Amino acid sequence: GKAGFAHLQGAGKRIQIYVKKDVVGEPGFQLFHLLDLGDSIGVEGHLFRTKTNELSIWVEKIFFLSKALLPLPEKWHGLSDVEVRYRQRYLDLIANEESRQVFVTRARIIQELRRFFDARGYIEVETPMMHPIPGGAAARPFITHHNTLDIDLYLRIAPELYLKRLTVGGFDRVYEINRNFRNEGISTQHNPEFTMLEFYEAYSNYRDLMDMNEQMFRLLANNITGSTTVKYGDAELDFSKMQRLSMREAIGKYWPAGAGEAPTREKLAAPGGAQEATNRYNLWAKGAGAPYAAAKGPLQDGQWTGLLFETMAEDQLVQPTILYDFPTDISPLSKQKPEDPSLTERFEIYVAGMEVANGFSELNDPAEQERRFLRQIAQGGDEAPKQLDADYIRALCHGMPPTAGEGIGIDRLTMLLTDSPSIRDVIFFPLLRPESGESSSEAHRA
Repeated sequence: GKAGFAHLQGAGKRIQIYVKKDVVGEPGFQLFHLLDLGDSIGVEGHLFRTKTNELSIWVEKIFFLSKALLPLPEKWHGLSDVEVRYRQRYLDLIANEESRQVFVTRARIIQELRRFFDARGYIEVETPMMHPIPGGAAARPFITHHNTLDIDLYLRIAPELYLKRLTVGGFDRVYEINRNFRNEGISTQHNPEFTMLEFYEAYSNYRDLMDMNEQMFRLLANNITGSTTVKYGDAELDFSKMQRLSMREAIGKYWPAGAGEAPTREKLAAPGGAQEATNRYNLWAKGAGAPYAAAKGPLQDGQWTGLLFETMAEDQLVQPTILYDFPTDISPLSKQKPEDPSLTERFEIYVAGMEVANGFSELNDPAEQERRFLRQIAQGGDEAPKQLDADYIRALCHGMPPTAGEGIGIDRLTMLLTDSPSIRDVIFFPLLRPESGESSSEAHRA
């Protein structure tokens, strides 16, 4: 024929073009017939509507820009192979508009968070990505080496200790949105490289942050999805109000009926009480086929409480929940509660059974902080620090005002607000095994 239609797609938009031989000329029309799906072209012309009322471009000039040497997946019917979607994200973005919108929404979430903190007088800062001493969280770090200085460095597991140094230096409200790296397992909720918002506010405490989080999550949900009720899988998540539970209350509330009488807060607080409750739970779990609370070596009372909560209650926190009053034994950087030193002024936010945020009143007593660091080092383990960060202790000795701080996982937050079941769905290029199935070192040796 002497005319033809095609569709152009770019920047998430799609429009029909109409190319007529006697308008674009013989060379232009030959080019049109040589095009394949995925080729990049440019056109000039004017808009019109077809007989079916579809908005189209009447092409007057056509330009060839670049050639697609490989075919697009399934001729625009979508890319359904999950492994290929993650490994070749560029094809996923071309073929699946839903995937593209997830990442557009992710960018909007980060913009909204920046707007939220900027409006409250925070300043955005950048702190080192390579640390001489890993700290700020309990995690196994990635190790690299600086050739000139001939020292090992660690990709940061958290920016916390550097951000708090800034608080010592007089920056009362700071935040950072950047990458953390943890040499740990991969799952639907974990990627070794992930994005975290971390912020600190002087002259505030953990209760101030709890209140601010309710406001922030409510605002985010509404601005991103148009409602404070958000669909996630089979659940309808209500961000208009968050329930608040202490960790000990959560254990009692979600204690399985078949495991006997639920432990009270008083029993969990008593010496040996959390271990006794864990043993009772495990006895029931063994027969019920439920998750088992397996301890790695001897634990302190607070560690038993944390283990029991993670095993039997964490997954039950589907609706947005603020979990507070964490044991001191599992909170080395948090300020203790004056009325109960076994607990700290710490909270976490759980949604859909996932931890999304972790915040607390910061420990600013240098002597107590040093004692806790040394206790962590003495306990050992893969995730424990191997040496004392003496410079951080020195910074605290110069005086850190009462401060509260928090970290929020951007990837998990994006999962929730885009109804994405896996963290890999919200990271452009998640970490995957090499396609050959070999490690890079094995491939090199081969």
